[in-house]
Amino acid sequence: MTLAYITHPDCRLHDMGAQHPECPARLAAIEDQLVASGLSPFLEYVEAPLASREALERVHAPAYIDALEELAPETGWVHLDPDTAMNPHTLGAARRAAGAAVLATDRVLRGEVEAAFCGVRPPGHHAERARAMGFCLFNNVAVAAAHALAAHGLERVVVVDFDVHHGNGTEAIFHDDPRVMMVSTFQHPFYPYSGVEGRSERMVNIPLAAYSGGTEFRDAVERHWLPALAAFRPEMLFVSAGFDAHREDDMAMLRLVEADYAWVTERIREVAARHARGRIVSVLEGGYALHALGRSVAAHLRVLAGL
Repeated sequence: MTLAYITHPDCRLHDMGAQHPECPARLAAIEDQLVASGLSPFLEYVEAPLASREALERVHAPAYIDALEELAPETGWVHLDPDTAMNPHTLGAARRAAGAAVLATDRVLRGEVEAAFCGVRPPGHHAERARAMGFCLFNNVAVAAAHALAAHGLERVVVVDFDVHHGNGTEAIFHDDPRVMMVSTFQHPFYPYSGVEGRSERMVNIPLAAYSGGTEFRDAVERHWLPALAAFRPEMLFVSAGFDAHREDDMAMLRLVEADYAWVTERIREVAARHARGRIVSVLEGGYALHALGRSVAAHLRVLAGL
């Protein structure tokens, strides 16, 4: 099976300053591991386009997009929140990241590839309709899901999020949209301190206590995600693929390993095969321990590619 790997050099130009964990080296670590693991020959590498204004406005307020364009600096940095900054290349990188997710959706729904992975940054799942936060400017996976609904006429899509942080932006954007289900696991209590109150019946968000590992994670998927997905019967699956729940990642306190990411990707593929003609778009979110990130993405892509 052909797996598209969609990225762009602009995504490495976004830089929020020395020592910031969401750094350009993340993409280099992934791509180095794909070569070292022998996966590269099985991937179709594609350059990401810039997301259109129309695609962004499906999930973000026009005034918010205007504000980002006005704030984009010519030199140095502009801080949008204490953790999220823009350099002169950030806006272009963010538009490429969202554009990658849109292109991935188009290619999968046109039947050109069965699945696609977007190796992009900045990440997106914390970005709300009119607010940047948590390293995120545009909500890439939400842009992609909304594009599938609006441009391709799908009626039911799912966002699967296994990042260590709750995807508050994705939940807020789709909270009242009956066409979208979100299933997620995340460390709780932990940034952004959301995901356990005010959920709709389509927001199957399962908090995990600090130091939970593969046993607790797999139990949450089997007991909560899989029954909900079977009942919803999604026509396409979108993955917010964060790898910061890895035990080597000191930004958080969960204890997953590569085998857990491979296992959950198998479960995602099974749901996609049963209900969605195998259609999956996965988009990089977190993951800040570089070696663990590279190995975890390789495990995820090996399963997505059916290898």
